[in-house]
Parts: sequence; C-alpha cells; structure tokens
Amino acid sequence: MKIIAFGASPSKNSINKKLATYAASLFENAEVEVLDLNNFQMPLFSVDIEKEIGQHELAKAFLAKIATADVLVVSLAENNGNYSAAFKNIFDWCSRITAKVFHEKPMLLMATSPGGRGGASVLEIAKKAFPFYGGNVKATFSLPSFDANFDVTNGKISNPELDNQLKEIIKNF
Repeated sequence: MKIIAFGASPSKNSINKKLATYAASLFENAEVEVLDLNNFQMPLFSVDIEKEIGQHELAKAFLAKIATADVLVVSLAENNGNYSAAFKNIFDWCSRITAKVFHEKPMLLMATSPGGRGGASVLEIAKKAFPFYGGNVKATFSLPSFDANFDVTNGKISNPELDNQLKEIIKNF
C-alpha cells in the first residue's frame, strides 16, 4: 500500500507536515511518501496566466503524485479560518486540469494548530468541499494545542488519549 502524505502548509517547520508524517507512519505495511508543498510553488493562479502558460507542469506533477497513492493523509494548516494560500494555489492550478484533484483516493483528513480548536474551521470546510473534488474522506482527526500534545523530538503525539484516538482511526481505516 502506498501512502502520500502532506501538510497543507509551506512552512519549513510545518506542524501539519509533522502530524501527517506521524499519522502515515502508523499504517502497517505501507510505503510512505511525504510531499513538501515548497516543491510545488507556482505563480498565483489566474485565468490570464493560465492562458499564457497553459497547465502548469508542477500542478501536473502534484496530480501525478496523488494518482500513485492508495491512501492520502492530509493535514491542513488553518490560516484565518481557511486553507493556507500555498495549498489553495496548488489546489486551484490542479483543479483546472481535473475536477477530481484527489482521484477518489481514500483520505485521512486532519488538521492541527497551536490553538485549542486544532484547525477545526479549515477541517470542516475541507470535509464538506473535498468530496466534490474527488476526496474520499474516510476519517477526520483534529489535534488541538499542537505544542502541548505533540513531541517534536520524537515525532509523535505525546497526549496518550489523543494518540490512541488517532491510532484507533487508522486501525479502522
């Protein structure tokens, strides 16, 4: 089984990338590839730029990576209650190539943030929207208060209750 995981943030120290990497590691007998959104930087999407350059090669590359997955593990950064601009831009470019950006792949959709809501707003938006774009959302997970509940040194959730909750979701995935 191949898992494509990513944190939907361009931060070099993305807490969402850390969470997605950890969650992907919990799947048994899986080959995991963690994507870095910084490898898919494109100009801000506009129909004018699209008319000028056509379908961006990095959007095609992102879609090709998604297509190789058996499972997607996505953790969304929340910026002002919505997707990060970097993720939204990749999503916009990709959706012009195919409406089914996520290729109907089974998806574990997550979010985390330093705050107590754990990215709940963006998680809710994505949970409702992604199925229209080929996201087969099988489960969701929110990790509140990242700094208090995640051990960055060991790369895992430090709160036993939340860790067990995620492990149970993955076991039943």
